[in-house]
Amino acid sequence: MPRAKKNEAVVEERKYAAPQMSSFDIIIAPIVTEKTMKAQQEENKITLKVSNKANKTQIKIAVQEIFNVKVDDVKIINTNSHTKRVGRYEGVVNGFKKAIVTINAADKINVVNE
Repeated sequence: MPRAKKNEAVVEERKYAAPQMSSFDIIIAPIVTEKTMKAQQEENKITLKVSNKANKTQIKIAVQEIFNVKVDDVKIINTNSHTKRVGRYEGVVNGFKKAIVTINAADKINVVNE
């Protein structure tokens, strides 16, 4: 690493930095149920299936970029995987990360159509 003079700053690149995820990599799909549609209409909240590696800040930025709205709040829920039986066969339902995003009252969004 080169030595810097007193007034000069040395800019270092992170050697093992994680690759940046795009907005479309963070948001996987909307979750459409009766409960989420009611929350969208009455409370201006949308529910999304998001990447397991994404955090609240990344989700907020991704929603703002894709839907062009102002995000007030983001809540995250990690759902665990569980076994499910159909007759004598047993399988596993994978877990995923779910985000409930509160949109500003001035903005309206329809996740199903967009």
